[in-house]
Amino acid sequence: MKILLISSNLASTPYSVYPLGLSMIAAALTKAGHNVRQFDFLHANRSPDAVANQITEYKPDIIGISIRNIDNANMLNPQKYIDAVKSITDIIRQHTRARVVLGGSGFSIMPELILEKVGADYGIVGEGESLMVDLVQNLEKGKHPDKKCLYASLELTGKQIPSAQYDSEIMKFYLKKGSIGSVQTKRGCPHKCIYCAYPIIEGPRIRCRDPREVVYDIKTLIHDHNAQHIFFTDSVFNDDKGYYIDVVKKMKQEEISIPWTAYFKPTGLTGQAIGLMKETGLAAAEVGADASTDKTLRKLGKSFKFKDIMKNNQLFAEHNIASAQFYIFGGPGETEDTVLEGIENIKSIEKTVSLMFMGIRILPCTIIAEIAQQQNIISKDEQLLEPVYYISPEVDKDWMEHILTNAFNKSKRCIFPPDRLDDNLKFLHNMGYSGSLWEMLLLRKKRKKTTEPGAEIGDRGRTT
Repeated sequence: MKILLISSNLASTPYSVYPLGLSMIAAALTKAGHNVRQFDFLHANRSPDAVANQITEYKPDIIGISIRNIDNANMLNPQKYIDAVKSITDIIRQHTRARVVLGGSGFSIMPELILEKVGADYGIVGEGESLMVDLVQNLEKGKHPDKKCLYASLELTGKQIPSAQYDSEIMKFYLKKGSIGSVQTKRGCPHKCIYCAYPIIEGPRIRCRDPREVVYDIKTLIHDHNAQHIFFTDSVFNDDKGYYIDVVKKMKQEEISIPWTAYFKPTGLTGQAIGLMKETGLAAAEVGADASTDKTLRKLGKSFKFKDIMKNNQLFAEHNIASAQFYIFGGPGETEDTVLEGIENIKSIEKTVSLMFMGIRILPCTIIAEIAQQQNIISKDEQLLEPVYYISPEVDKDWMEHILTNAFNKSKRCIFPPDRLDDNLKFLHNMGYSGSLWEMLLLRKKRKKTTEPGAEIGDRGRTT
């Protein structure tokens, strides 16, 4: 069958992210013998005509739409994305009778609501490689599922998780936006952060890919697509069982050394592990600090303290690894005292970029949703497709926004509100810088200090 897979993602900050999940579905369908074409709405400049032209020219039998995010989870500058998916579906209906199937991480968070809102035929909840192949084969035989939402068992592991079928034209577009190629090394998250949907989407058990397959993906990005920087998309790269070390050792064995970035938790790392990762190209780290005091960390379900965040930052700094820390203000237990304490804690950490967010986007089936119900912030049957944010009843929202703005508005390494970084990112990419934003912001200053006037211009486009 002919299958058109559409990435509907509109988000482009802090990076424009290649639709990796879509390409993994494409790989599974191609392996099953189907004719697959990938289409990216952002790459097509969000053009409805481009969607229509794809359908008219390709004449697909089935169309899959991947939903990466429901909204931007930014309380201070909210942007919603489901209306765009509805528009894409409406265009499809105008041009073809092909069945429409929804999927992706955003869809899996609240599938029934989104399916009803968008008006698609079916939806796949969770990882879709096996389910999408089964659905397509059944539809080809005239067999239709009894239910519209199909739920994955979240059991794929090892080589069952396919390498991505990277689309050359789409990849070229994303590489121009920062030269970063995406790779996944594992699925699942065993942590119990009260706000997070990762364990719901991918399951609470870590399921690792074969390190040889991961290295194959990296080599494909380097040699076939000329990627200059790799981003590992795992929810947490440095897992407690040390699988990430197996991946890094395989990279070293295969003599891979390319600048790369990943999400890290601030515990479990050693100088030896960072040194090994640096040998393969670790250039920057995105650290899920999440709260800035011991009290608010505990309330978010974290197992570490602020001193662990400081120790982790020092380790990265000692190895010359640029890092970014992400913080949320306004969670359970937040008070005026913890806000003020948190500001001072964040200011005390040097050699990192700190990004502050305010409020927690409440998602179904999370612990924060239960807390919000208990505190009468939301009702038990609240439909959360429209963004609802948790702010601790113990702190005034306007006061907190004012305090955070005044505390960080003149800082170049402490960013609040988070949209402040957008202009920096666009400027740096337009100037030809590539790689992670944190590496650019922190190390660009070093270039200015160590190069003669004008020398930096000739160096643009190189990754530090």
